[in-house]
Amino acid sequence: MAKTIVVKQIGSPIRRPAKQRQTLIGLGLNKMHKTRELEDTPSIRGMVRKIPHLVEIVEEKG
Repeated sequence: MAKTIVVKQIGSPIRRPAKQRQTLIGLGLNKMHKTRELEDTPSIRGMVRKIPHLVEIVEEKG
């Protein structure tokens, strides 16, 4: 079973640079307080690290 992480959007993309908005969309987030369960890969971790003020890791599974 692959490791997964649960990512929650905690910040609004309003008045943020386009790259940050695109990163949120890449993670599958677009509304406040929405959560997604994603595979724990270096690319996903890197995306989360780029926007720590907009998302938080709620849970790590596996």
